[in-house]
Amino acid sequence: MSQPVLQVVIASTRPGRVGGHVADWFVERARVHGGFEVEVVDLAEVDLPLLDEPNHPRLHHYTKQHTLRWSETISRGDAYVFVMPEYNYGINAALKNAIDYLFVEWQDKAVSFVSYGGVSGGLRAVQMLKQVISALKMVPTQDAVVLPFVRQYIDEAGGMSVRVPSRSRPRRCSTSSRGSRGRSARSARLDLPAAPGGR
Repeated sequence: MSQPVLQVVIASTRPGRVGGHVADWFVERARVHGGFEVEVVDLAEVDLPLLDEPNHPRLHHYTKQHTLRWSETISRGDAYVFVMPEYNYGINAALKNAIDYLFVEWQDKAVSFVSYGGVSGGLRAVQMLKQVISALKMVPTQDAVVLPFVRQYIDEAGGMSVRVPSRSRPRRCSTSSRGSRGRSARSARLDLPAAPGGR
């Protein structure tokens, strides 16, 4: 049986972003885990325009080539991890726009979060996003990775170094899904270090 596909979505498209460094750090650990086929989806490369489809996405009647490509990409995923910043206490626009393009492709699939930012580590954005994904019938995991004051973890070469206090136990991110393509439920568990100061 093939491994479930875990898509790691880099949400930030801003020049100078740190999201790519955070995603690299996460992807390395996900691949070492070995329970997933890991695919990186970078919204800066996907480069979707502001939603321009005339039909509601639940109808699956797409008229634009960029939407068809986006639908094909997301349809490959069995579960998702959004690597996401917090902008003004909320979700960044590129992520919300990318999510809103589709409906059926997201349904009944597991999703978790690696958030980063200042004092809150992106938690406020995650809480806002949970309202959105509930409307799409996605299944959020209980645990997530939170990186407050994220630049303290990035070295001059752009690498990530996160020290976990000895008292911290690894966070367990369960990704289970029954995809919209009718496959049997598949699951795997990914143990990740808890970032200091975050849940």
